Amino acid sequence: MLHQDWMRLALKQAQMAFEQGEVPIGAVLVHDGQLVAEAHNEKEQRNDPTAHAEILVIQRAAEVMDTWRLTDTNLYVTLEPCPMCAGAIVQSRIKKLIYGASDLKGGAIGSVMNVLDYKLWNHQVDILAGIMEDECALILKNFFKKLR
Repeated sequence: MLHQDWMRLALKQAQMAFEQGEVPIGAVLVHDGQLVAEAHNEKEQRNDPTAHAEILVIQRAAEVMDTWRLTDTNLYVTLEPCPMCAGAIVQSRIKKLIYGASDLKGGAIGSVMNVLDYKLWNHQVDILAGIMEDECALILKNFFKKLR
């Protein structure tokens, strides 16, 4: 599958979040070309500030793979991760982060800061930004437009 195919699955997760009244961010984690886990934001549903799509997909993948070391995996997420999620990406040893839209208010992969670009981390993450950027940004725009 291509990056766009995996991002479409992440967008399906974002749509589920949208329908549940959650900020529409979705994530999928892939290992050896196979889907391992998928998730979307569940902060409102769980009353948990850490229930971001990235955190939940990492937790689910660790359970499925029976290890916290998610080496040789790719994480697809519709929005640039925040500092908390960027830290979890490093800690879980994800090989590559692929995200759609940039987050100019809270993005920690280059928009506001770059948590992953720190040479003293014991793990470096490859980054690919802007995959299906317009579609990923549009679902967020529509969600916040609906709230107003």
